[in-house]
Amino acid sequence: MNKYSLTLTKRTVIGKQLKKLRKQGILPGNIYGKDIESTAIQLPIKEFDAVYKEAGSSSVVEVELEGKKRPTLIHNLQYDYVNHKPLHADFFQVNLKEKVKTTVPVDLIGEPKAVTDKLGLLLQTLNDVEVEALPTDLPERLEVDVTHLAEVGQQVKVSDIKKLPGVTLVTDGEQIVANIGELVAPEAEEQAVEEAAASEEAKLESTGSETKEETATTTDKSSEQKTDA
Repeated sequence: MNKYSLTLTKRTVIGKQLKKLRKQGILPGNIYGKDIESTAIQLPIKEFDAVYKEAGSSSVVEVELEGKKRPTLIHNLQYDYVNHKPLHADFFQVNLKEKVKTTVPVDLIGEPKAVTDKLGLLLQTLNDVEVEALPTDLPERLEVDVTHLAEVGQQVKVSDIKKLPGVTLVTDGEQIVANIGELVAPEAEEQAVEEAAASEEAKLESTGSETKEETATTTDKSSEQKTDA
C-alpha cells in the first residue's frame, strides 16, 4: 500500500473570510474522529490535490498537526466543479486496529464483447461502492471485468465484484454496477422516423405552395399581356 502524508496547521479564519483564504491557495478543513476533538485546520491546495489524486477517500493519509502524526481518511470533500478546485475537506482520524466504512471507486476493465461486435453500449450505473475493512486493508479501487458481457441487457452487479481479503462489501449486492444498453433505443428510433417523415411532408407542402404561387404569377402576367394587346 502506498503511503501518503500531509502537514496541517490550525485555522483561525472562519465564515466569509474563507473565500479570501482560498484565493491565497489555502484549503480550509477540519480534523475529527477517534481520540481527537474536532479542530479547524488548513493546508496548501496544491499539496492536497497531489495527495488526493492518488489517495482518494479510501487510503490512509498520515497528517502532522502541531508535531503529532495521525492516521486519517479524507472525507466530505466539497468541490467547485466550475473552477475545478476543492473548497473544503475533512480528515477523519482512525484507529488502525478498528474497521471503518468508506466508499471506494469502481473501475471497469476491458471492452465488452457486445461493444466489440457493435451490438450495444457499455453503461456504468454505479461509480463507487461502500466497503468495510481495517484502514490499512482498504483498497484504493475495485476492478470489475466486463469483457464477458456479450448481449444487450447483460449486467454486472455488486455481488459479482471479486472479494478481497479482509474487505466486506456494504452496498446492496443486487445493485447494478454496469450493463449493456441498446445502441439506439426503439423509442428514439421511432421518434427519428416520425420526425424525418414530418420534415419530408413539410418540404413537399412547401414545394407545392411555391409551385402554386409560381402558376398564379404566370397566369396573372398572361392576363396582363392579353389586356395590353
